Amino acid sequence: MLRPLNRALRAQGDRPHWAARVEDVKNRRVGALLRRMGWDLRLQPYYGYGTTQNVRVLARVLYASPRTRADHHDRPVTDMRSMAVRGWRNFAGQVAPERTVHLRVGGKEFTTRADRAGLVDTVLEVALEPGRHEVELWTTKDNAVTAEVQVVDPTARIGVVSDIDDTVMVTWLPRPLLAFWNAFVVHQSSRKIVPGMPMLYQRIARELPTAPFVYLSTGAWNVFPVLQRFLYKNGYPSGALLLTDWGPTNTGFFRSGPDHKHRSLDRLHSTFPHIQWILIGDDGQHDPVIYSEFAAKNPQAVTAIAIRQLTESEQLLAHGTLRPLDRRRTGGDSPALVRGPDGHALLQRLRDLGVLSH
Repeated sequence: MLRPLNRALRAQGDRPHWAARVEDVKNRRVGALLRRMGWDLRLQPYYGYGTTQNVRVLARVLYASPRTRADHHDRPVTDMRSMAVRGWRNFAGQVAPERTVHLRVGGKEFTTRADRAGLVDTVLEVALEPGRHEVELWTTKDNAVTAEVQVVDPTARIGVVSDIDDTVMVTWLPRPLLAFWNAFVVHQSSRKIVPGMPMLYQRIARELPTAPFVYLSTGAWNVFPVLQRFLYKNGYPSGALLLTDWGPTNTGFFRSGPDHKHRSLDRLHSTFPHIQWILIGDDGQHDPVIYSEFAAKNPQAVTAIAIRQLTESEQLLAHGTLRPLDRRRTGGDSPALVRGPDGHALLQRLRDLGVLSH
């Protein structure tokens, strides 16, 4: 059985926001022009996750020139050549909305459709053993690619959900100019890690070998290759990346980052009700509030909240002020919430909490 994520949205029958309608017209016209020029469809696979009964598969359908190899977006994470390009190139592609996509995994074949942004986000009901698996995707026999999915061990009781921007990678995202500079101009290879965070994540992975890692960000799907290779290059454990789309939706001009994180956390809890999560983020955006609200709603689903505290200069760049954030709404009195300026401090706090051993 196949359950596309956008089925519920279609069932609502709401007329899309005007900006979304403009974007749809642009996509149709540009797509028609590219088809007349002989451009083909290519699939960009993402990293999904699942249980031993079903897996969530993520990918995107894009247009590409006839000279583009079928596996252009299917390079192994060990291929570091793409780290040397500037970020704007990741935003230069044209999506192909509403295309039929075929999938094969575990000896079974499925069919789904991409959404209006060209995104494939679907759950396949198939029995798989714990570990990594490959899902084959294609629109025609000539453009097949493979998307990885991590099937979580049913014995796992602890998992990690981690923010990316200013938690594992220094970006100073909230300020628009700096966000633009980091996303579009800076070489991908020059992005910097937050001190001590790879060590913290590696320590969690060693102590909890069945723990799934999920990287949850409000960043665009366009930067998936950048983030995946950054995490690999700097020694972060592999795991699913849950990103979002920049641009208009059915309800507004821009997508809501906090809503994306709330929905993703709820979905993870629904998929893995037996797992308690270590939620890791920073105090530069909304992570403390989002995580605390999720913990208040699902206290049995959170074992600890770890918040990286930005420095004064980072707060200034992120918020334009040195005024401390209002922490009254972050659940600061929760015994499961710890804070620290980097991964070294957070590791010690989690040891003190008893989540990790000394």
